[in-house]
Amino acid sequence: MASIFTKIVKGEVPAYIVAETENCIAFLDIFPLVEGHTLVIPKIEVDDLFDLPDEIYSELWTLAKKVAFAIKSAYPCIKVGVAVVGLEVPHAHIHLMPINQIDDLNFSKPKLKLSPEVFENSRLKISAFMS
Repeated sequence: MASIFTKIVKGEVPAYIVAETENCIAFLDIFPLVEGHTLVIPKIEVDDLFDLPDEIYSELWTLAKKVAFAIKSAYPCIKVGVAVVGLEVPHAHIHLMPINQIDDLNFSKPKLKLSPEVFENSRLKISAFMS
């Protein structure tokens, strides 16, 4: 059965997409730790990041870097945190988040509940800095 991320790639499930390449896509996490929390995924469904073909692995990290710069421009933060956990969805993905303290990357914290308007505003803010 296709993962929720594959359904997003196929357009079967809506998402707040901030960037896309031929083989990868970046969209807002709907269960964010902080506003601006973005996921970058390959379009092919591979569970483990390190099982990706080299060219897609490189494209994924290149897109992640561009999205990270856009997040840092859109949200005042000290850094953009990066995490690869991969336990909650069996589809390789990179978490990118604006952070100001180490606890901003604590995945055991309660997730934010944001309105569709806040998500759309976040999508627009980040997308505006994608070049």
